Amino acid sequence: MVYSLIVKKEIRRSFDHVNNQRWDDAAKDLTPNAYHWVAGDHALGGERHGKQSVKQWFERMGRVFPKLHIDIEQVEVTGWPWNTTVFVKWRANARLLDGQSSYVNRGVHVFKLRWGKVYSIEEYFDSQAAERSLAIQARAGLEEAAAGPIVS
Repeated sequence: MVYSLIVKKEIRRSFDHVNNQRWDDAAKDLTPNAYHWVAGDHALGGERHGKQSVKQWFERMGRVFPKLHIDIEQVEVTGWPWNTTVFVKWRANARLLDGQSSYVNRGVHVFKLRWGKVYSIEEYFDSQAAERSLAIQARAGLEEAAAGPIVS
């Protein structure tokens, strides 16, 4: 289906925007009332409602993991243009500020779209790995890595 190929391309492009810290581009296909959820009670965890809050979360992710790179392993698209679900399996890594450690994680994003616009993102990954890496970043002097979640 041509639609699913277009969606796959756009989802891959959104991850490229994240890898290159182009936050406006990463958030451009979100609906104004977009929902975003990440497991864990840490600087990147929590639940957000609204495009601006999600963009703030993207920006924080870039600050707490400035060397983050996400490799997409698989993208699956199901549904019709008015009700689309996208599953993205990925691997992430980032060199940490202590100069010795790396953040390494694997996970799945579940995107819900209507007419090509993302209205929901849920992220499933090893939140303990994220917490450990955020603690290393905080000990290296990055105070925001120890902040509470951005919630709205």
